[in-house]
Amino acid sequence: MLTLTPPPAKVAAERKSGFYRHDLDGLRGVAIALVAVFHVWFGRVSGGVDVFLVLSGFFFGGSLLRTALNPDSRLSPWPEILRLVRRLLPALVVVLAAGAVLTVLIQPQTRWETFADQSLASLGYFQNWELSATAANYLRAGEAVSPLQHIWSMSVQGQFYVSMLALIFGFAYLFRRRLGNRLRVTLVTLLAVLTVASFSFAVVLHLSDQTAAYYNSFARAWELLLGTLVGAVVPFVRWPMWLRTVLAAAGLALIVSCGAVIDGVREFPGPWALVPVGATVLMILAAANRHASPSTRDRLPLPNRLLSARPLVTLGAMAYSLYLWHWPLLIFWLAYTGDKRAGFVAGAIVLAISGVLAYLTMRFIEEPLRSGRRAAAAPAPQIAWRARLRRPTIALGTAVALLGVALTATSFTWREHVTVQRANGKELVALSTDGYPGARALTQHARVPKLPMRPTVLEAQKDLPESTTDGCISDFDNTDVINCTYGDKSATRTIALAGGSHAEHWITALDALAKMHHFKVVTYLKMGCPLTTEESPLVMGDNRPYPNCHKWNQKVMAKLIGDHPDFVFTTSTRPWNIKPGDVMPATYIGIWQTLSDNKIPILAMRDTPWLVRNGQPFFPTDCLAKGGDAVSCGIDRSEVLSDRNQTLDFLPIFPLMRVLDLSDAVCRADRCRAVEGNVLIYHDSHHISATYMRTLIPELGRQLGAATTWW
Repeated sequence: MLTLTPPPAKVAAERKSGFYRHDLDGLRGVAIALVAVFHVWFGRVSGGVDVFLVLSGFFFGGSLLRTALNPDSRLSPWPEILRLVRRLLPALVVVLAAGAVLTVLIQPQTRWETFADQSLASLGYFQNWELSATAANYLRAGEAVSPLQHIWSMSVQGQFYVSMLALIFGFAYLFRRRLGNRLRVTLVTLLAVLTVASFSFAVVLHLSDQTAAYYNSFARAWELLLGTLVGAVVPFVRWPMWLRTVLAAAGLALIVSCGAVIDGVREFPGPWALVPVGATVLMILAAANRHASPSTRDRLPLPNRLLSARPLVTLGAMAYSLYLWHWPLLIFWLAYTGDKRAGFVAGAIVLAISGVLAYLTMRFIEEPLRSGRRAAAAPAPQIAWRARLRRPTIALGTAVALLGVALTATSFTWREHVTVQRANGKELVALSTDGYPGARALTQHARVPKLPMRPTVLEAQKDLPESTTDGCISDFDNTDVINCTYGDKSATRTIALAGGSHAEHWITALDALAKMHHFKVVTYLKMGCPLTTEESPLVMGDNRPYPNCHKWNQKVMAKLIGDHPDFVFTTSTRPWNIKPGDVMPATYIGIWQTLSDNKIPILAMRDTPWLVRNGQPFFPTDCLAKGGDAVSCGIDRSEVLSDRNQTLDFLPIFPLMRVLDLSDAVCRADRCRAVEGNVLIYHDSHHISATYMRTLIPELGRQLGAATTWW
């Protein structure tokens, strides 16, 4: 039977004679340097992570294949699992514990729950799915960048390791005897089919939802599977040195330049990911199987010789720890300073500290716990000496395990604390209007006694409109129109509440008014998707493509015309992305024209302010949790609202349109404060809290009554 690599004894000999792939250790060093530098100074994806994925597939997948193809192997997964645990978990636990301490010291309490959730996801190796869910959840999409965001790739690799163990060992266990010498070809064919399927899936998902594709395990699997397949090709490489040198030079040049040329955040893991992945394959094959020919036996291509330099090999040995440390240190530094980006000096300091911590983690955590050796065959004096040497290692392993248990318990405890705090928020519905006048302090000059703000900073995240908790809004992926009915469900008069979440948050007030004045409210809502004719819409905030919004708009307009409600309530303005104030998007005009042509009146609500600082969504809850007040945690009105509501300019064109504007019930003449009338206005950076919305009922009722003439 043809095996992928020489037997263990020969491998050991080859390590001593120079065949060990030090160049791939150096390639790891280049990859982690690119990852860290591009993250810290350029805020871009370098392609280095894709290099890691291919190398992981090459080493781990190749090792599994060799074991599976060895007829004498036991096919027990436990030694591999134990090795993975000892290799991966100790450093991860240490970094997560340090991150937890820094979170408590630097971040406001409003961020602790997210860190707890992502710590558990990181320890459970499903952080990529946690981040994918966060990106798809409009209520959390504007949160600050997580200090654990980079762990997604570790989770993808962990899932790959377990899946490959089950697939390759399971397949070999079932079919090794039946297939005999055909087992190798069959396994390679199976992996090739999975690689093509994964790549095809990545391309399709990349086109429809790039953010989901970025974190999706199967969309990333082809990169690791390709590395595994390369291991099957290695024994057949018989290339002359000139070809090896050309391919290695091309591969190294592509890897180094990838981050500067390709916007990986938007393009990976789609077709452009073939650049770093293919380049890594070239680097692996360029120096593969050199012992097969006398002309290449003791020689390395020049690029591979450069990668074998001791500094790069050492950096490669630190790659895992450096990857774990550099990102959280960068995010905590930015959170502490309030800067958007790290400058040259600050970035250099972050990288230097990351490097020191990575070396210490590798030297005193990773290596001792990874390299425990059996002493069964050693002479008695050596056994005693090794036993004494192992005692600190056992103590270290125990300490790391206890640290992991403590981190897990603390995360669950904080999550339970927050859950209890929010359970108390049920009383928000019945808050006294005397003690908590909210918007009435602005519209009716109501007296405001000195009372604690409600909802609290911990309650705010769940102070949501009932349509959200009822599942009455389509998420980012869903293009179906979801209809739910509120208010007086037996009424004959209907207001259609249509658009994105900024139309949705009015449901709390509309539901109450509908019950008072006997009409019903039917929802036509989709996250982040206003009524618009835009064919290539973007998600407001991060500007990622949102093709599902256009598809949904086509469906919802047809349904609105068919249902023909008495009024369509929707937002009529949006904030400027490029300058202060708000604007009436031109892509709304076509919607108004279609509704007017079908004799459907429009209730055009001016959008509420979006809070932004330094170009990023700003959470008043974070500011308040850090000790800020209603004024300092607000924003100047001129920054978020123009002097004139531009929708008014279109009233002569659309006589069936009625303009609603509650800006003066949210903002003062000069400042949009975080708190009015003892009530927190926003539950995030741009959605009105349900509690504050209830205080808007009188003013909305006044304007809505005049617009509809129903009362």
